[in-house]
Amino acid sequence: MARGTVEKRGSNSWRLNVSMGIGANGKYKRKRKTVKARNKTEATQLLNKFIYELNNGEYVAPSKIRFIDYVDIWRKYAIKKVSHKTIETYDYILNGRIIPFLAHKKMEDITSYHLMDLLETLDSDGLSSSTIQKHYNVLSNIFQFATRQDTIKKNPMLKVDKPSVTYQKGEVYTSSEVDELFKILDNEENEQMALIVKLALKTGMRKGEILALKWEDVNFSTNRIEINHSLSYTKEFGYQMKSPKTEGSVRKVVIPQELHDDLKKHIFNKRQEKLATQELWYDYLGDLVFSTYGHHKETNRLTVFGKQLHLNAPNRWLNRFYERVNNQLEADNKPLLKIVKFHDFRHTFATDLISKGGNINKISKYLGHSTITTTVDTYGHLLEDDKEIEDLVNSNSQSS
Repeated sequence: MARGTVEKRGSNSWRLNVSMGIGANGKYKRKRKTVKARNKTEATQLLNKFIYELNNGEYVAPSKIRFIDYVDIWRKYAIKKVSHKTIETYDYILNGRIIPFLAHKKMEDITSYHLMDLLETLDSDGLSSSTIQKHYNVLSNIFQFATRQDTIKKNPMLKVDKPSVTYQKGEVYTSSEVDELFKILDNEENEQMALIVKLALKTGMRKGEILALKWEDVNFSTNRIEINHSLSYTKEFGYQMKSPKTEGSVRKVVIPQELHDDLKKHIFNKRQEKLATQELWYDYLGDLVFSTYGHHKETNRLTVFGKQLHLNAPNRWLNRFYERVNNQLEADNKPLLKIVKFHDFRHTFATDLISKGGNINKISKYLGHSTITTTVDTYGHLLEDDKEIEDLVNSNSQSS
């Protein structure tokens, strides 16, 4: 069993000395580490942590550890702090571009230039600004942790500018285009999918939030929808109801007037379906507003009643919808329907509010953004100039 002592080295500087017993060569094995601590008590606490890391194989000398090895140490910490879905996203990002780029570099040798080069490579390869920012966030998380653990002396990410996320014109619908789309959706046979698309366009809700809605979340007397959960899926844990993206994402949104009757009718039909199917109804995650039917019209297969929809179901349906509608419009020699991704329905909603002079602070809260900065960073390009952004932020700060 490892034992250790603390030794004062200077102002708030202490050296941790740990004896690891006698090695195979007959000599004593020792590990040392210099840390910052205000007093001996704090230094002793760090010593105990150091001994724990050594006993459990979690400590590797900074001069020897490679990035690919340190990711495993960081992941043990991260998995306790974030959701399973976030860890799965981290793994995808790391294994895709980051680890191949930095794998065998020593942690202490990685500089801001290496990291900027990595991000610039992502940009050159045509990755979206939001995807590049996700890579930045993962790197920042890893190197912040490494700095706190004294694995490295300085955080190289502090000298790397955070990429901004921008949404260019053409990625959203205009008000008139939304009206035209609604006319087409009103005639759709799959009324459930059409209603999901309409809600996304008229409330700015995220896809996971829409698919997680339960009957009790929709209050027709107050004309509000409560967003308390988001549907998530990982290979390891399957489907789960988790807390929304940020603390501010727990919120209420207005039921759009033009969707009030359709949503009310839809939930009524779901209730009737549950009464009719009884034990065939799947309510493991609760009574969901949007769920599977007993008979799948498009595949002609029997399925479970009331089960959660696959997270990709709206996207797949939307792609088929665009193709089918545009083929018909082309045959009729009419203008084609603009193709906008499902996630950008949220940006369509926000863009419309901002273009109509909406209060940026209220819009930020309504969208469930963690801070107004997120809203301005995302939609600032819609405002005329920096002065307009400054005026909006200042006026809304005073009114909040």
